[in-house]
Amino acid sequence: MTTDAVVIGSGHNALVAACYLADAGWSVEVLEKDTVVGGATSTVERFPGHRVDRGSSAHLMIRHTGIVEELGLGDHGLRYLDCDPWAFAPPPPGEDGPGIVFRHDLDATCASIAAACGDRDARAYRRFVEIWGPRSARVLRAFSSPPTGGALVSSFWGIGDADGGGDLSRQFLTTGDALLDEFFDSERLKAALSWFGAQSGPPMSEPGTAPMVGFAALMHTLPPGRAVGGSGALADALVSRLRASGGIVAPGDAAVSVRREGDAWVTVTAAGRAVRSRVVVAGCHIATTLDLLGRGGYDADRIARWRRSIRVGPGLGFVVRLATTDVPRYGEHDVAETATGLQLLAHDRAALHAAHGAAMGGELPPRPVVLAMSFSALDPTIAPEGRHQVTAWSQWHPYRLSGGRSWDDVGDAEADRVLAELDRYAPGFSGGVLDRHVQTPADIERELGMIGGNVMHVEMSLDQMLLWRPLPELARYRVPDAPGLYLTGASTHPGGGVNGASGRSAARAALRDRRRRRWRR
Repeated sequence: MTTDAVVIGSGHNALVAACYLADAGWSVEVLEKDTVVGGATSTVERFPGHRVDRGSSAHLMIRHTGIVEELGLGDHGLRYLDCDPWAFAPPPPGEDGPGIVFRHDLDATCASIAAACGDRDARAYRRFVEIWGPRSARVLRAFSSPPTGGALVSSFWGIGDADGGGDLSRQFLTTGDALLDEFFDSERLKAALSWFGAQSGPPMSEPGTAPMVGFAALMHTLPPGRAVGGSGALADALVSRLRASGGIVAPGDAAVSVRREGDAWVTVTAAGRAVRSRVVVAGCHIATTLDLLGRGGYDADRIARWRRSIRVGPGLGFVVRLATTDVPRYGEHDVAETATGLQLLAHDRAALHAAHGAAMGGELPPRPVVLAMSFSALDPTIAPEGRHQVTAWSQWHPYRLSGGRSWDDVGDAEADRVLAELDRYAPGFSGGVLDRHVQTPADIERELGMIGGNVMHVEMSLDQMLLWRPLPELARYRVPDAPGLYLTGASTHPGGGVNGASGRSAARAALRDRRRRRWRR
């Protein structure tokens, strides 16, 4: 028996692809090595009564894509709460004065910036949003289609337009920090926005990162969403949607090789099954996909060349998941202003630069830079009554530590440093910690299959984005000389984060190719 499509992996992009294929009437089976479905959009009980995310927590982009509505995921239990305020940047430790409260409402945000940083920066922020909001919306529209070289760039940046095309192209290529310096005076404001932009992976000192800062403007159109019940609610809704369309999900049975046999693909699983399909959609890490192809007899020299060219990077995230008695409290600010969004604990970009520079040499950051999230204040279903759940994310932490050190040896000590940094901004917070779960880069790789601990799969640098992601030969969701094999996930355009556009584009590519083959016959 030959099924229409085997989907390898159950991250949200893989599940999105599976849903669109099943909607077209295809028979679809999803293979997942883990017993938990959802990859980095999954939620488990780490502590008694606590539903804790294993990967992502705030969904910034998928609600801008239309995928939730197209697939009717609300009918399958998915419900989002607006993170509003969507971010908070407290004053520097030991200093009095207001923090910066980023709300969905632009007027309210500008008023907060005026109080914390001055009227000039408040006016500049309004101009920043007015300019970058439409640009970022065009970027997201382009993210929903396969990359097409120069036409892609010109279509959403206006490069070549008679009015301002040169300046747009310059801003597209510039660093996020340079863009911030053009607009703002306050280092506090620039550090907060730089830290927000850096959630895409690269430091904002790298060329081509200006658009990552520009995404902040979109938060005034639609703020980040928090899925009720945890990030895994997205995966659960996708699985429900897929099964309603006749799709099959098989957790606990990993794909171990894929090979081409005549007009079909054969995927061999860890349980010893050989699943024949017309199409394979690989939603795992690109390095894992290359492993599967290699075991299936694909050109070893070509695979080796691709491996050398794809940059995973030195490492990215270090996470401490906490069960607590309270959320972080920042001076006199009400938790309604601080606890519902991203708590940007950076007041000077020098700390960001130092952390990234240290990681490049295999060292721990001189001082961890922390992003805190306390979504139990927004969604009490994820923690027992009277208790809270806090996530402390720190960036950049190298996968390979210098001097032969192991993350098994230094992970707990680094978690202590992350909590100490949180305490600097919210004094006394760590005294309410009841339990904790640490995710080092090595843990992230082991548990979630994210090679090198990079939650974006491969570096989100300019040379590995758009039509170059992960390489020109592997862009557009296909592999040379492997007809019927499609790629999706964070390794492909448009990259990491909870977006889903890669899954939809990969499914559309498979459907389009099927129609073309039928027309030719």
